[in-house]
Amino acid sequence: MTSFARGETLNHNGTISLPRSSISTPSTAVICVFCGSSPGTSPAHLAAARSLAHALHNHNISLVYGGGTTGLMGELARCLVSLSGPEAVQGIIPDALIQFEQQGRPGVGDVTEAEGATREIEEKIYGRTIVVPDMHTRKHLMAKKVMEGGPGSGFVALSGGYGTLEELMEVITWNQLGIHGKGVCIYNVDGYYDGLIEWVKSAVSAGFIAPGNAGILVEALDAEEAIQCLKEYTVAEGRFNLDWSQK
Repeated sequence: MTSFARGETLNHNGTISLPRSSISTPSTAVICVFCGSSPGTSPAHLAAARSLAHALHNHNISLVYGGGTTGLMGELARCLVSLSGPEAVQGIIPDALIQFEQQGRPGVGDVTEAEGATREIEEKIYGRTIVVPDMHTRKHLMAKKVMEGGPGSGFVALSGGYGTLEELMEVITWNQLGIHGKGVCIYNVDGYYDGLIEWVKSAVSAGFIAPGNAGILVEALDAEEAIQCLKEYTVAEGRFNLDWSQK
């Protein structure tokens, strides 16, 4: 069974219609954070998630994230809820992932399931959660909430694996194509993304990324810098001038 926030509907073409009351007001910045469902081997990664939660709280910024309760995702959500309350956090997760991420976690009481009912992630611990049918709907809705946010809204990638990198690359591509003009920032913890930064430079040198688009992705070395990068973000001069409005 798929559940949506009150007033949200899934259209026949797979997109989601949102009532204005279900998203932040235009003056509120919304940051979507991509990060791992694992904690990593270094404590620096969990510490960075907590640091980012404190920065979001200090700047009164709402969080949209992948809805997980484990690893960096869970740490980020729990910390921000403890500081700003459940209304500051919006998780978006496919139904299949709720069960998957709970495997091997006996005795955990933050995900409940009454007999015959849909599994629910505890709002007072992780904030509000929207359960969606698939990954495409999840990514579409996360991006939509950022695009409807106020100044300073954007995307931040903490450390993560394949899924984090895939989500990051998609919003970079959407920026290049002119689908959105929000900032995209990597929070580079202990050099975790040094290889990605070098790859961008190499791709520019090899002629696969235009020099004018190299700046779509920006780097931050701490949480406050990540917030400032999005606040001061300017769109790259090489972005494609495409019209994505529906005819």
